[in-house]
Amino acid sequence: MKHNSFLAVLVLIVFASCKNQTSDFDATGSFEADETVISAEASGPLKNFLIEEGASMSKGAVIGYIDTVQLYLKKKQLQAQISAINSRLPNIAEQTSFYNQQIEVSRTKLNYLLKEQTRLQNLFQAKAATQKQLEDNAAQIAEVSKQMDVISQQKKAQVASLETQASGLKADPMPLVIQIEQVNDQLKRSVITVPFNGTLLSKYVKSEEMVTTGKPLFKMADMSSLFLRIYVTGNQLPLIKINQTVKVLTDNGSGGFNEGSGIITWINDKAEFTPKTIQTKEERANMVYAVKVKVVNDGKYKVGMYGQIKF
Repeated sequence: MKHNSFLAVLVLIVFASCKNQTSDFDATGSFEADETVISAEASGPLKNFLIEEGASMSKGAVIGYIDTVQLYLKKKQLQAQISAINSRLPNIAEQTSFYNQQIEVSRTKLNYLLKEQTRLQNLFQAKAATQKQLEDNAAQIAEVSKQMDVISQQKKAQVASLETQASGLKADPMPLVIQIEQVNDQLKRSVITVPFNGTLLSKYVKSEEMVTTGKPLFKMADMSSLFLRIYVTGNQLPLIKINQTVKVLTDNGSGGFNEGSGIITWINDKAEFTPKTIQTKEERANMVYAVKVKVVNDGKYKVGMYGQIKF
């Protein structure tokens, strides 16, 4: 009889302790990180990929590259083709210098004839020159002027022809320039950089392995803040809202709790299972909704760790 009484008391104590324990929190869950898988953006042998799992990485840091020898050689070939095209461009100034020389000779001759015209006019007024001499001089001036006009027109025509030729040649390298830009983009994508500050969680390949575009290289996450995924019942749902601050409790290893705070960032608008069409009030309480609580991580929170929430 005494033994049965002792068991009854023990059961009551355990029940009371469980009841008190369940009242210490409103929901439980585990911590998770916003993980990102980084994949290769080029194909080839992987070089200097020496990072280790668990390492902290800074945004923009170069942690390896995919062999770029073939891309470099292709770029050199395209640059050589552009140089070859540019070497065929006409030198307009050099190829039209002959016309400039002819115009200069004609201008010198014209200046002489104009001076001679002045001299002849003075002589004519002094009765020392004839009308025919003046007319011959004027005819020579007109002829030289016409020659200069013809040479100038020939020069313009030649310049226009050479400019058209140069314009066509200048257009030829444009597809090659675009190809060089594409190669430069491929070269840039061949360098593996860290997209954001975070911790390396998993490494899928090793240095010197052959990778292809789209192949996963590593997985990382920003551990400065984690998410505690909890589940609340339909009865608790009206008690929470987005951006609400809640109390976060984690085991401290000594039978107590470390206390922190978090912010509700997401509440699922659907229950985790479809309930029956006809429900009792108790059955509606069994409906659970996923909730994410963002927690600033000072190093004490780890992915997979359990935590409790107090609204």
